[in-house]
Amino acid sequence: MEEAHRFRVVAWWASGRTGIAKSTSAPNAIHFTSPPAFGGLDGRWTPEDLLLCAIGSCYTTTFQTLAEYSKFEYTDLQVEVDGAICKADTGYSLGEVLIRANLTIPQEEERPRGIKLLHKAKGLCLVSRALSLEQRFEPHVRVGEARTETDEPLSVSGKGDGVHPNTKAQ
Repeated sequence: MEEAHRFRVVAWWASGRTGIAKSTSAPNAIHFTSPPAFGGLDGRWTPEDLLLCAIGSCYTTTFQTLAEYSKFEYTDLQVEVDGAICKADTGYSLGEVLIRANLTIPQEEERPRGIKLLHKAKGLCLVSRALSLEQRFEPHVRVGEARTETDEPLSVSGKGDGVHPNTKAQ
């Protein structure tokens, strides 16, 4: 009989425009709010941010596990997850989600294997599989060094092309 792994999060509305969530697997609470477009506070995580974070973090941990198991070496993996809330007949809905995986490898001859593992991770990501919404997947592989702390991060403002300046779409 397989062992079940349980996770537990408790969330409550603290006051005003903010809430708090705690997990049994992490020592720090997360302060959250509604999206600012719906009256929430700037600078706090929203449920939508947390959902996209769950997809991105699940994908990266799934890929890391596959790469380790496959003895596949890579220098960097950056996953960008983008989603939009749209007005629907029954209220607001999260529309299509875009998962853009940017993998950096040290050698060109590993590109086919990298693409194969990126797709395999997408198929095995538990959070992504649990969602019924439409998901687009765009894997990109480049040869090069890992990003450094002096590299510019992805734009999180929703502006710009959403591609790391050192990552060229393939």
